[in-house]
Amino acid sequence: MNTNELPFKAMPGYLMIFVSLFLIGMPIFLITQTLDFWWIFVIVFGLFLLPGHFVVNPNQSVVLTLFGKYKGTQKLNGFYWVNPFYSRKKISLRARNLDSSPIKVNDKLANPIMIGVVLVWKVENTFKAAFDVDDYEHFVTVQSDAAIRHLAGSYPYDNFDDEEMELTLRSGGDEINQRLEDSLSDRLAIAGIKVIEARINYLAYAEEIAQAMLKRQQATAIIAARAKIVEGAVSMVEMALEKLKSNNVVELDEERKAAMVSNLLVVLVSDKDASPVVNSGTLY
Repeated sequence: MNTNELPFKAMPGYLMIFVSLFLIGMPIFLITQTLDFWWIFVIVFGLFLLPGHFVVNPNQSVVLTLFGKYKGTQKLNGFYWVNPFYSRKKISLRARNLDSSPIKVNDKLANPIMIGVVLVWKVENTFKAAFDVDDYEHFVTVQSDAAIRHLAGSYPYDNFDDEEMELTLRSGGDEINQRLEDSLSDRLAIAGIKVIEARINYLAYAEEIAQAMLKRQQATAIIAARAKIVEGAVSMVEMALEKLKSNNVVELDEERKAAMVSNLLVVLVSDKDASPVVNSGTLY
């Protein structure tokens, strides 16, 4: 079966509206003059022609069928006329937005998350949109939901539990959005839909685990900060010992070095201000 869209060239509507009105008006005048009622058949024919007129607005199309057979699609905007027996279905060619409400799904690690997308799409093949699916707008909604669930199940929210996973929903950015767009393009091609843009616009842990995950993120951030502080403190202690030694400020044995290192690390690593203690005697 041919699923290609066929262009259709309808007759100008202004010409046929003149013909229809003439076939209606002239017999009425003749009947009043001659009382010949056979002209009523001409009036009926003129009335029959009137429903064949239709308007195509910019970025709109009309799919035409005759007794179940596809005849073509009129895309040029204007005022036209076709055989009144033609069935006509209007399909918009404008770009449309689908802002999906966040849905609860499980990521690759089975963590419940909330995810939502924004999809920009338009009808590209009017034949497929009209005849290959029942309702192409509902089809877009359902397939978008399916694509979101498939994407979320293929990647973890983050790499806390899988540090080797480089691509995650939270950090994937353009690459994740591109994979979502490719998936939607494949799914919606059957309905003649072109995906212009698709991206994740909402991503969060589900309410039941959000608090626990927040604590884990905070703990991870604190550990990372502490590790950096310790690294800097050790470097500063090493520098202090080297300066004291190179400038011959004081000679320290191992016990004094240990005490100095301990004191400096406490001061540098502690998250609270240290209280100095003045020693008026000796270290021994």
